[in-house]
Amino acid sequence: MRNVILIGFMGVGKGSVAREVIKHSEYMAIDTDDLIESMENTKIKEIFADDGEAYFRRLEKDVSIWLQSSVKNTLISTGGGFYKVKNLKKIGTVVLLDSPFDEIIKRIKKHPNAARKLKKRPLLSDLKKAKELYNQRRPEYLELADVVINVTKK
Repeated sequence: MRNVILIGFMGVGKGSVAREVIKHSEYMAIDTDDLIESMENTKIKEIFADDGEAYFRRLEKDVSIWLQSSVKNTLISTGGGFYKVKNLKKIGTVVLLDSPFDEIIKRIKKHPNAARKLKKRPLLSDLKKAKELYNQRRPEYLELADVVINVTKK
């Protein structure tokens, strides 16, 4: 089995899908944001606030190098910008979880912990900017993906 890497916009459900898949498969699961929080002993939101996005992206690069060299047969859920690491395709098969922006926001807002989910995603604090980011990233996600799964009604 090869690694499977879940990419997609923040809030699309990468972590939820990973948790469900591992219940029914032999895959282990790793979440890149959880790894970074463990490495830094703080939350992603605090890393962005204290050290900035560029620092966070360097941490993602470090994680990607470790994943490529050390992790096998694993389902890897990623942060929304992790797709930009240069060695992504060398880590495993890239699966895009795709959904329209408005559906992602609607799903997050319907979640029982909606306020917490929005708070932990600093890039969603301004929905207009977040939509622009989604529109910029989506074509890049589509270009990188080996497999695309529409999760709009899932």
